[in-house]
Amino acid sequence: MIIVTNKIKTKLGFAEKMAPMFTRPGDLQKMDGFVKVEVLITKNLTEYDELNVNMYWNTIEDFTNWKNSDAFKDAHRGPGNSEQESPILGSEIIISEVASTLEGNA
Repeated sequence: MIIVTNKIKTKLGFAEKMAPMFTRPGDLQKMDGFVKVEVLITKNLTEYDELNVNMYWNTIEDFTNWKNSDAFKDAHRGPGNSEQESPILGSEIIISEVASTLEGNA
């Protein structure tokens, strides 16, 4: 399994507003190899907000298929003719492979 993390810096006050956008039901859930998305908000920052959007995939090929799909393009299309400035200050993609896990006793 791989985790693709999109580490996104935003203007202050935008992380909590943006977080639900990444977990709306849609075409992502229909993609082969998709497992889940989780959104983390970094705490104790004072100059900007930070979101870590973790996407879990069975394989890197599954993620690549998503990234190259029309559904991906539709999901990342911004609002048309918006005159508002984007709250996003920057982002970084980090791809990790799950090497080891431990789960609690339920």
